[in-house]
Amino acid sequence: MTTPITPHLTTTFDPRNHRMCATRWLEDFTVGEKFILPSRTMTDALFAAFQLASGDNHPVHYDVEYCRARGMPHMLAHGFQVVAQTCGGAGLFAHYVEDSLKGFIEQSSRFLGMVFVGDTLYVTLEVCEIVPQRTTGLLTLKSTVHNQRGELVMDGLQKYLLLKKPKG
Repeated sequence: MTTPITPHLTTTFDPRNHRMCATRWLEDFTVGEKFILPSRTMTDALFAAFQLASGDNHPVHYDVEYCRARGMPHMLAHGFQVVAQTCGGAGLFAHYVEDSLKGFIEQSSRFLGMVFVGDTLYVTLEVCEIVPQRTTGLLTLKSTVHNQRGELVMDGLQKYLLLKKPKG
């Protein structure tokens, strides 16, 4: 016979302190600092999920025979599908700015190479500019996406509005 587990209440636990990282404010970042996101292999399932989410139905993204008839090895990833891989929430960055983030305010990207089913993408976000304001500031991250062959397939910028460190 097993003894039932009785939950123990504790007055020292506070869910607001249950965090992966300590909060970082605008001043806590430095130009050149990098945030590496986990690699991800582009699978048929990811292509299907993106089609469902985006509503895009062009055959270059969802019909392998259409692509092969045009000289491509497999289905071609939609540009926004590649951009989605640069989401700061996929790594620690989002956890660092849990309390300081006011908004994700701008994103730009350049598509420099093709991404197909089976490619593995490696994303880096790098702080490239910090512009302090009165109580907030802009943090700009350069995003780069390389494939498994080391080819740069996308780059761009992301801008975040962050709070400055509270006084006191």
